[in-house]
Amino acid sequence: MTRFTGKTALITGGTSGMGLATAHRLIAEGAHVIITGRTPQRVDQATAVLGPRALGVVADTADLQALDALMNAISTRFGRLDVVFANAGVGAFIPFADITETDFDQTVDVNVKGVFFTIQKASPLIAENGSIVINASWTLHRGNGVLTLYSATKAAVHNLARTLAADLAPRAIRVNSISPGYIDTPMYPAAALGETEAAAITGRIAAGRFGRPEEIATAVAFLASHEASYINGQDLVIDGGLVNAILA
Repeated sequence: MTRFTGKTALITGGTSGMGLATAHRLIAEGAHVIITGRTPQRVDQATAVLGPRALGVVADTADLQALDALMNAISTRFGRLDVVFANAGVGAFIPFADITETDFDQTVDVNVKGVFFTIQKASPLIAENGSIVINASWTLHRGNGVLTLYSATKAAVHNLARTLAADLAPRAIRVNSISPGYIDTPMYPAAALGETEAAAITGRIAAGRFGRPEEIATAVAFLASHEASYINGQDLVIDGGLVNAILA
């Protein structure tokens, strides 16, 4: 498939997991891809694996000066963007009563502020008929007692997708979000869970397993492509039947 030949895509948090898998997918379909990460070593390792159509940039999306430098690098090298996958995020698996101001600030800085300003600063570079995909979470659709703060940030960025879909409509830029379920990534590796916890989680999923990063990449590539030209302001739940399937 060559849906992204001649296209340029930015993937924040692209050094592992869903971001890296999406970078692989878009490059395989012809795109040039810019990935970001917070440490030089991880950025260099991922870029080496992705090959010559990848550009790695060290950038913390919660740092506005770093975002300015990122956009300058993209403008100088490529001149425009066609796809933005706002994927960078952090987990905050903390009971409500134990959340501190530091926890709150760190989580909101990356998961909300970082997404907001990534898109704002990338916006002037996004070409007509471009696409933005925001990584939200299944937790915005279903409550979970230890994910209060995390879930709130993901609900915020889904709402951002809906409002930006209207805001950027005059430029023919589509904005959608995805809500992955339990995906086997370095942030939440299935192998690190105890047998009891893993069984409890998979027992709630109709598919009976964790998702793979490549399955998320397929969905992001679809939403970013011309094949999704009439999909805008939506959230695509990719959870193997966690949220809506009723198990006997």
